[in-house]
Amino acid sequence: MGNCIPSLDKERKTLPIDTIFKLPSSLPNWPPGGEFGSGYVDLEGLKVCQIVTFNKVWAVDKGGPDNLGATFYEPSPIPDGFSMFGCYCQPNNQPHFGWVLAGKDKNNGQTLKNPIDYTLVWSSESSKLKNKNSIDDGYIWLPIPPEGYKALGHVVTTSPEKPSFDKIQCVQSGFTDKLEVESWIWGEGTTSNAYGINVHSIRPQERGIKAQGVSVGTFLARIKSDQDDDSNTLSLACLKNNKFGTFSSMPSLGQIQALFEQYSPLIYFHPKEKYLPSSVNWYFANGALLYQKGQESNPSCIEPNGSNLPQGGPNDGAYWLDLPTDAKDKEKAIKGDLLNSEVYLHIKPMLGATFTDIAVWIFHPFNGPGTAKLGLIDVPLGKIGEHIGDWEHVTLRISNFNGVLHKVYLSEHSGGTWLNAPLVEFQTGNKVVAYSSLNGHAIYPKPGLVLQGTGDIGIRNDAAKSNLVLDCGENYSVVAAENLEIIEPPWLNYTREWGPKISYTRGNEVKRIESLLKGNLKAAFEKLVKVLPNEVYGEEGPTGPKMKGNWNGDEV
Repeated sequence: MGNCIPSLDKERKTLPIDTIFKLPSSLPNWPPGGEFGSGYVDLEGLKVCQIVTFNKVWAVDKGGPDNLGATFYEPSPIPDGFSMFGCYCQPNNQPHFGWVLAGKDKNNGQTLKNPIDYTLVWSSESSKLKNKNSIDDGYIWLPIPPEGYKALGHVVTTSPEKPSFDKIQCVQSGFTDKLEVESWIWGEGTTSNAYGINVHSIRPQERGIKAQGVSVGTFLARIKSDQDDDSNTLSLACLKNNKFGTFSSMPSLGQIQALFEQYSPLIYFHPKEKYLPSSVNWYFANGALLYQKGQESNPSCIEPNGSNLPQGGPNDGAYWLDLPTDAKDKEKAIKGDLLNSEVYLHIKPMLGATFTDIAVWIFHPFNGPGTAKLGLIDVPLGKIGEHIGDWEHVTLRISNFNGVLHKVYLSEHSGGTWLNAPLVEFQTGNKVVAYSSLNGHAIYPKPGLVLQGTGDIGIRNDAAKSNLVLDCGENYSVVAAENLEIIEPPWLNYTREWGPKISYTRGNEVKRIESLLKGNLKAAFEKLVKVLPNEVYGEEGPTGPKMKGNWNGDEV
């Protein structure tokens, strides 16, 4: 059980260059039907496959994340009739786990063309990043496409001679889309604007459930100097799915169920957690109330399925939800009901429907107060951080070529974190493990303390493994899917807040806490107050999942 990442070398804290990550358990044969899991995706005029096996071309042992270098690979073998779009690169501080697309022309030889030349982007011959003990130099080449075509990736060699023109294929512009830099892989700087050679992963500029851009899995290499006028001009493109609207590569409902059985998250709660999740129906059936502006004295009970909630419309403050008014019922609702919790799945086509995102939404009736860490002293923050209604989520990004889990997104307050599969903890086969922070329910990839602040002063986010665990695969429902006919529950289209808005003034809650502190503790707290976001000074219930930007877009 546990994380599948191989042990690091204790002295260099690095990994063998050819360490290959594999999921803990073998994948099943997915239920048949459609193109999902077939190994190919038809982009209309261009058929692509995902290559996950590589030959190592060249490696460097310095620069990049943790100054451990990077390794450049060439996809191999490539199926008959398919062509390479570019090489693959990844940093040496994690196991090898990657892919690139290869393509087959379905348009009488008009979709793909050989480059007409190459430009040498960089070589290690005179670079300070050159390997000390290597006999080979590395060369990164940019294909020059014919007019009306775009290059999708680079060629890497260990020879100063230009690669052959049939080594790589360029793509007709109508089958391409704009891309952007994603993350730093290797080079002399940590940003896309750093001087010298830098290699970045790339992704479509537009991403979301309606975006056609397709990631190719290649990298972008650039040299930046003081003379550069426009560092935002990118020399490569990504692909575009011109057959996007058919969703032919997306999984069926049966295939979604099989995928979720494999990867469904196990979410551990802190042993001191008081505010556990519940199903939405449980919350409604146990006394949650609907309020309407102007009629606050006459709230309505909510039907268990939310059928009497207002549907659609702007988030105008006209309605909001609240806890039961009876003290015992309120206490019961606040605690949630872990044993009968339910999670809600949104199935999203992503990256031109070459991937499926399974967004796993989790509801908590109540979000608890925060705790400040002031050096060695912890200070409870009273009501600061509390709000009624709390939505968190984990997103599983799965390849439509083969059903392999590629990435996991964990929501953390107003943001979140993407993790490549090798950096995820797994348990009970291929189930993703995550940890919910005490009271605030931010989701993290490992137990421990995450501090929101600077130095040793900030808001605590404590996560730990305990007997309080939510197995998301035990009770779930698919509430929305762009490629399937799903009857959405009424509560999903309730567009207002899931809790009331209650404002605190700094003169009340903050000054109350300040009055209890003296000396260095008071000074440290005053320092923390200056960096706290304004929303911690009041309670405001969140809107539901469908109102979030990531419902139609990508996670950010």
